[in-house]
Amino acid sequence: MISALLNVALMILALGIAACLYRLLQGPTRSDRIAALDTIGIHLLALIAVLSMQQKTEDYIEIILVIGILTFIGTTALARYIERDTVFERGGDDHDR
Repeated sequence: MISALLNVALMILALGIAACLYRLLQGPTRSDRIAALDTIGIHLLALIAVLSMQQKTEDYIEIILVIGILTFIGTTALARYIERDTVFERGGDDHDR
């Protein structure tokens, strides 16, 4: 029974990733694309977690953590890019004065 439910969860997550890929490619605004990319990262985390449960192993936990960190950093950098049209600012350090 649990195996069947995990298979259904994998299919639902795969459909969610496909829907987000569509929004990523067709999104009318940059913020729609960033939200879709963030959601893909979260779906990917869940997909790997379900695979880990299905295979009854804890070997994928490190992968989940790395993807979570990269998703957070990527979303933050892209949001900053939308806000200021730059990720890194040059000069302007207050502690140099």
